[in-house]
Amino acid sequence: MIDLHTHTTASDGRLSPSELVARAASAGVTVLAVTDHDTVSACGAVAEACGQARIAFVPGIEITAALMGDDVHMLGYFFDPQAPALARFLDAQRLRRLDRVREMIDRLARFDIHLDAEVILRPGLEDASKSAGRPWIARALVAGGYVATTAEAFDRWLARDRPAFVPRAAATPADVIARIHDAGGIASIAHPALLERDDWIPGFAAAGLDAIEAHHSRHDAEATSRYRLMAEGLKLGISGGSDFHGDESHGAPHPGAVSLPRSDFDRLVRLKPDATAQKQSG
Repeated sequence: MIDLHTHTTASDGRLSPSELVARAASAGVTVLAVTDHDTVSACGAVAEACGQARIAFVPGIEITAALMGDDVHMLGYFFDPQAPALARFLDAQRLRRLDRVREMIDRLARFDIHLDAEVILRPGLEDASKSAGRPWIARALVAGGYVATTAEAFDRWLARDRPAFVPRAAATPADVIARIHDAGGIASIAHPALLERDDWIPGFAAAGLDAIEAHHSRHDAEATSRYRLMAEGLKLGISGGSDFHGDESHGAPHPGAVSLPRSDFDRLVRLKPDATAQKQSG
């Protein structure tokens, strides 16, 4: 069982690295990637826990890009989590995330929804390894009794075109792809059915995209088939995973709920730049 899309408390997941790996092991996962949003801070702890659980670990990340006002999530795999240029880029991303969350809290106040921004943002302010996001606000809305679930928080307030939504200031998809490549990794577009801009994918491929996430917890059989065919036509690899967050209203119920076929994973491994290519790109 191969799961290349999971999250921890380093971004918007509910489980610590060790808890994530324990859940993955109990579910029968044999290859695991942690893909926290705009941070690699959990990679070391997940790698250590995977070693103890005899699970093959893949360093990963989910970086948010922006194009024409839409968020485009790019997954990175097999890169060097310690790459200095990547670290500088992610630090800038982290600061933009904090500013966006604060602005969304300010917008909620216009509707007489008053949340304590300092409390919500404290984990990200006190720990540079943590990446802030809308789920932090959603959970505060639930705790404050403004909504019943985090899903309702997004539907009523935080999703695109809802009253508190703030467009993201982020790098372009082409820039994110280049950053992942510069760190020695490969780039895959995340859950493209949620983006609903299939017409953009050939352009991403021209910019160096390596794979498409065809297997995802919110892709039905038709979508999975469509993106597999698209990847074949564009000569791209295929990635996949559960998008597990440890939150019943966000992602799959457990790691491995969506598994990438072994043949697709083996092809992703072959797409990884060799040591010579990495040296030249540096």
